[in-house]
Amino acid sequence: KRQVSTQSTWGEGDRTLEVCFAQMKAIADNVKDWSKVVIAYEPVWAIGTGKTATPGQAQEVHAAVRKWLADNVSAAVAGSTRIIYGGSVTEKTAAELYNEVDINGFLVGGASLKPAFVDILLAANKTK
Repeated sequence: KRQVSTQSTWGEGDRTLEVCFAQMKAIADNVKDWSKVVIAYEPVWAIGTGKTATPGQAQEVHAAVRKWLADNVSAAVAGSTRIIYGGSVTEKTAAELYNEVDINGFLVGGASLKPAFVDILLAANKTK
């Protein structure tokens, strides 16, 4: 069984997981049908910057969110809820990100307007 830390390894004072868990609690208290929920994670520092988390960083947060779902909602919800990554995904980063076990797809912004968007689609078209 995979161990998931509830503390981010991104550095002293980083509040990534604290913020994610507070946001998860806010929605979990109001969700009636988890089959209609897709969770998107994007690091605040990546919004509009063109910067992407490393696959390990993104996986760390996705795994922690999935563990939070298992601990606070149910194992079934944790196993079936899609958690997608939205931090400046490009054709160069998509395949490596998608190889991570807890990244179920992407929320693509500006890259969706470029011809290379098809490469992002192809990277996520593999069966895990």
